Amino acid sequence: MNLVHSLLETAREKGEKPAYIFEDKATSYAELGGAVTKFASGLSKLGVKQGDHVALLLGNSPYFVIGLYGAMRIGATVIPINPIYAPDEIQYILQNGDVKTVIALDVLLPVMQHLAPTLPGMEHIIVCPTSETAVVETEKMKSFTSVIATGDFSLPMPDLKDDDTAIILYTSGTTGKPKGAMLTHQNLYSNASDVASYLQYTEHDKVVAALPMFHVFCLTVALNASIVNGATVLIVPKFSPKEVFRVVSSHEATVFAGVPTMYNFLFQYPEGNPDDWKTLRLCISGGASLPVALLENFEKKFNVMISEGYGLSEASPVTCFNPLDRPRKAGSIGTNIINVENKIVNELGDEVKPGEIGELIVCGPNVMKGYYKMPEDTAATIRDGWLYTGDLARMDEEGYFYIVDRKKDLIIVGGYNVYPREVEEVLYKHPAVMEAVVLGIPDYNLGEAVKAYAVMNDASVSETELLTYCAQHLAKYKVPSSIEFSQELPKNTTGKILRRALKKEVGV
Repeated sequence: MNLVHSLLETAREKGEKPAYIFEDKATSYAELGGAVTKFASGLSKLGVKQGDHVALLLGNSPYFVIGLYGAMRIGATVIPINPIYAPDEIQYILQNGDVKTVIALDVLLPVMQHLAPTLPGMEHIIVCPTSETAVVETEKMKSFTSVIATGDFSLPMPDLKDDDTAIILYTSGTTGKPKGAMLTHQNLYSNASDVASYLQYTEHDKVVAALPMFHVFCLTVALNASIVNGATVLIVPKFSPKEVFRVVSSHEATVFAGVPTMYNFLFQYPEGNPDDWKTLRLCISGGASLPVALLENFEKKFNVMISEGYGLSEASPVTCFNPLDRPRKAGSIGTNIINVENKIVNELGDEVKPGEIGELIVCGPNVMKGYYKMPEDTAATIRDGWLYTGDLARMDEEGYFYIVDRKKDLIIVGGYNVYPREVEEVLYKHPAVMEAVVLGIPDYNLGEAVKAYAVMNDASVSETELLTYCAQHLAKYKVPSSIEFSQELPKNTTGKILRRALKKEVGV
């Protein structure tokens, strides 16, 4: 089984069910299945073949869903790209990813036309209109609607093997250029199916997709896991607290997936009414560690449980979630999901005892095939079938895992290890702190010192007062040497705070 077969099977058996709701208009599984097949047929008539690479430069919309499943329907490999990337970033991925066809929003047409001369391997640009302006078609450029219109329902199913690459996800590139994680049909289907089973998705669920669909968290947890179980996806084009509250309330959503920054904005939203969330049975958090104080405050205010989990692009992405049939542990990323094994190892690769800190490694059918055209990086990351995540973690006696920090973010103050998350947790507990991030900066005497950045909701609280608060809750060597107040912290498109951007600012 794979994602395409799963969608088409649901379209045959439960065709009348809503597959997604976009701008308050429902589209059934039968309609979605038909659109996917016709778009795939249209791509085939353009000359797009099994194994070709097709890039998506799209936001959350039916274009993305149909483009993704339509390209996979003919056996093409899909490369989702953040549409707000700079032209140079887009060019690198298109070039490195050997992309032959691009499906892009019309607002990106000037960028694509600018890049086209530098991309001789790019054969087609399929433009998705966002306005009434017609797309001027050429041999190389077609509109999304005309590609569907030229398609038909007679397209045979290709022979999709479990190990065929279905999607290449380019990592955010914390070091050097982004790397393309090759995810197979088995990787994607198994993780979507196992997540849906672990979190008890049913065909009656309505799952909010407010995270960007080009990001693996939304791709698997909100989109693919929903489709695998015949649930309905509530597509939110762009995250805003106002729109999320409206969609959840008006369409009686049952599941919401977000990153910590989203939960912070939703919690702080002055017009947020807990009654609007009464149909939600579950909130899901991932992408970064959710501060315990925020988790507890959010749950108390909105009377809904947040299940925090963990994942990474290279694992399709989910490896852990807090279970629904056992106690949820605040601060934990939960336990192994179905068919996936996590363990903590030392620098020699030996498993450590419960409570000890080491590197989190992962094994399962969700682990990527490797990095595209990077065999050395693949060999360094996947060893003996285990994916080395680069995250420091510990496991308790009951099998619950806790992320401590990224290995590269560890701060060493006078020989003592300081984990940024531990300091951030203390800062988040202060009622005046809305957001916080901690990093290490060079220190002549101690090697490194702790520096914090904070966004405040009370301007009367001084740096001295906040440092005193930290000193009351942390060992002396963990207390920040300084705290810089900011209006906002740099974030990526999923809302994850970019520690590396702040490191660049201070030259570390």
